[in-house]
Amino acid sequence: MTDHIRAGNNPLSLWRAVAAGATPALDPATGPAIAEGHRLLMAAARGNDAVYGVNTGFGKLASVRIPTDKLAELQVNIVRSHQAGIGEPLGEPVVRLTIALKIASLAHGASGVQPATIALLAAMLAKGVLPVIPAQGSVGASGDLAPLAHLAAVLIGEGEANLDGIRMSGGVALAKAGLTPVTLGPKEGLALLNGTQVSTALALHGLFAIERCFAAALVTGALSTDAIAGSDTPFDARIQTLRGQPGQIAVADVLRALMADSAIRRSHLADDPRVQDPYSIRCQPQVMGAALDVIRSAAAMLRHEASGVTDNPLVMHDTGEVISGGNFHAEPVAFAADMLALAACEIGNLVQRRCAMLVDPVLSGLPAFLVAAPGLNSGFMIAEVASAALASENRQRSTPAVTDTIPTSANQEDHVSMATHGARRLTPMAENLSHIIGIEALMAAQGVDMRQPLKTSPLLAEAHAAIRAIAPVLDHDRPLSAEMTAAARLVASGRLADPFDALVAPLFGDAP
Repeated sequence: MTDHIRAGNNPLSLWRAVAAGATPALDPATGPAIAEGHRLLMAAARGNDAVYGVNTGFGKLASVRIPTDKLAELQVNIVRSHQAGIGEPLGEPVVRLTIALKIASLAHGASGVQPATIALLAAMLAKGVLPVIPAQGSVGASGDLAPLAHLAAVLIGEGEANLDGIRMSGGVALAKAGLTPVTLGPKEGLALLNGTQVSTALALHGLFAIERCFAAALVTGALSTDAIAGSDTPFDARIQTLRGQPGQIAVADVLRALMADSAIRRSHLADDPRVQDPYSIRCQPQVMGAALDVIRSAAAMLRHEASGVTDNPLVMHDTGEVISGGNFHAEPVAFAADMLALAACEIGNLVQRRCAMLVDPVLSGLPAFLVAAPGLNSGFMIAEVASAALASENRQRSTPAVTDTIPTSANQEDHVSMATHGARRLTPMAENLSHIIGIEALMAAQGVDMRQPLKTSPLLAEAHAAIRAIAPVLDHDRPLSAEMTAAARLVASGRLADPFDALVAPLFGDAP
């Protein structure tokens, strides 16, 4: 991971680190561009031409010219009026990402803000002054106006912030951290509000959670294959190469490595009356590979967005012009979020089908519901039902958000992306997915135990041990809720797949 936020081309590893609590500083090399952008913006503000958001109103009120003596008041007013967020506050990882992404956008010097404003943002990130940002109220164009207004309010000593886990006024939080509010200059309120940083932060947070779930699902899928004494022949590299889909090839490589040297597999290499396994076993490379390619594509879009400038208007350093465009429109983020939602849904669908297979003695060759004395004991019967309930929730949440545009601002903003809630739903989807995969982990471990004295592969034995560390063998009925929650945490934290990092980490390298 780089130690600095650069003006462009920041790796995904930087944002992963920020989400996990890192506080990278702004690259000092950005200083000249920031200073020059501010100089050019101030020159435009002193001129006679109308410059949107500098000496005009906003949105539908862009035709209203603002007198010179009201320019500072204009910027404070937009911060105050646009604090119209709704709902529960965003979580701290998302707020940290939002601040870091705003720094990355302003670092290009194309927004014209003063160096002190960016420096205060960087200091807030470093000292843990995290604005309280309501999660709802943005349509993802013109940027994330309402939530970013709540962020900007803290920079001027207003609004609310969390510091050391305590919620307080923005001014008090700055003072306790030894920081001083800024006085906004021309365009600065607009520059802080305009941008896709909240949508992008939410999408990145969802991406990273879905990546961890994906890696865990490869492990549980391989373990389930062994639990039903399934075949790894469909994972043969030659099959994947003939199709040529890169994600499919990569997934099959991982599955083969995970299952290598399994005594369970060796036990039925010959004279197995079953010709083919169900699709949820046999087609793992095809389904998970397609999901991987979608995740990679979404990651590439988000990497570009995270390092780009999404403000309006923008200062052109080559000519000194301040020109209006539409970079605030979060359509790329909305598409990426929808793609991730579809991938998360399909991963869950595949895993849930394996859960159903594992409890079915006809398909699994194991005792009904994976327990001794079925009938007297119900075993994993209702755990499988829970997996179906969560998969259904994720199917509903996977409905595209990007197509649901509603005109706003008196039809000035007549097409919007809905990226913000499209990205926000990724976190609850990932939470559901981690539970579905966790349920499979418990079931697959039970199935492998029922194959004793035959043993699974050395690598899968590590996963089995991690599962057994949180849940003993189910030899008779007991409440499973706490163990299911612990298994979901094992998945969501990345700990289930951590021992296989050399296999799965390359799947999620920084997108080009």
